[in-house]
Amino acid sequence: MMPMMPVDPVTLAGRHVRLEPLSLAHEPELCAAGLDPEIWRWTASLVRTAADVRAYIETALEWQRHGTALPFAIIATASGRTVGSTRYANIDRANRRLEIGWTWLARAAQRTPINTEAKYLLLRHAFETLDCIRVEFKTDALNERSRAALLRIGAKEEGILRSHVITATGRVRDSVYYSILAAEWPEVKAGLETRLARLSSSPI
Repeated sequence: MMPMMPVDPVTLAGRHVRLEPLSLAHEPELCAAGLDPEIWRWTASLVRTAADVRAYIETALEWQRHGTALPFAIIATASGRTVGSTRYANIDRANRRLEIGWTWLARAAQRTPINTEAKYLLLRHAFETLDCIRVEFKTDALNERSRAALLRIGAKEEGILRSHVITATGRVRDSVYYSILAAEWPEVKAGLETRLARLSSSPI
């Protein structure tokens, strides 16, 4: 079996959101969007200052240089503003799999179509262009909202890794893993497209 295609920088655009390769040019708007402690409640990272935002971007770009990640800025189509970030990570071309994660959104962008469409665009590119056979996700076992959201998009829960991550606050978290397989993608895609068709335009 051939390895999956190279995971090169790309812009993915939909009705509500545009995902473009993350760069330091996004730093000012990411500071405006991300300096809210509640956003980082369930993440392993802790971003409190503009310097933390820069370090977050620089780390993401370092992973990209090493070929293990491809980070994106999340742009709200309606306003043109950068409202968060997400990425492909743990890229394993030999085994044709990757993870979608490190996703965060400004509070104003939460509970809008933005996250759903971002996941749709990333999944479509992973399965239909990169030729992945597996896409995985993980989240804090205590983050019920994230767990419910992953089930809603059609991901299957696989299990819990206990004492998996030490967060920036020192808490030892359990992580729940989810996945979508290539054979499941057509059904997941149809469900997401139906859901997106029902959603109104994002207000931000």
